[in-house]
Amino acid sequence: MRSVPKQKDEKTNVMRILEQKNIPYTPHAYDPDAGLDGVSVARQLGQDPETVFKTLVARGASGGLYVFDIPVGDSLDLKKAAKAVGEKSVAMLHQKELLPLTGYVHGGCSPVGMKKQYPTVFHETAEIIDTILVSAGKIGFQVELEPAALIDLVGGITADLTV
Repeated sequence: MRSVPKQKDEKTNVMRILEQKNIPYTPHAYDPDAGLDGVSVARQLGQDPETVFKTLVARGASGGLYVFDIPVGDSLDLKKAAKAVGEKSVAMLHQKELLPLTGYVHGGCSPVGMKKQYPTVFHETAEIIDTILVSAGKIGFQVELEPAALIDLVGGITADLTV
């Protein structure tokens, strides 16, 4: 098994934004070759999968884009997601659209630092955990911070979003 990426001290744009806004965070690096799914990443980092959130991007019936952050082991309920953002329906963004619209690749998408700040909704459990981990905007890197600081930074809300 390969070790953690060599660029352990590497700074991502997400980390730079957090520092610029004086938001304390803890960087974490993991080996993407050991499994890219969120639960594998959480295990690699010794974290509870309920505190490690994945960032999903969807398009509403109106054409608007929305960001949903949910625990890595859960599945997004599209009906609940649509209700949370006041849309008739939402559908997941096609993977090929992710990079041009957000600036992030699949597996490295973060709610922080997208090309444009889209309406962002976190699963309601974000309000009851001490720290939350999200992608640092690059595969192999996560940031851990207070959920309230993250939600405030992106102007997010919370709602029941999972199946």
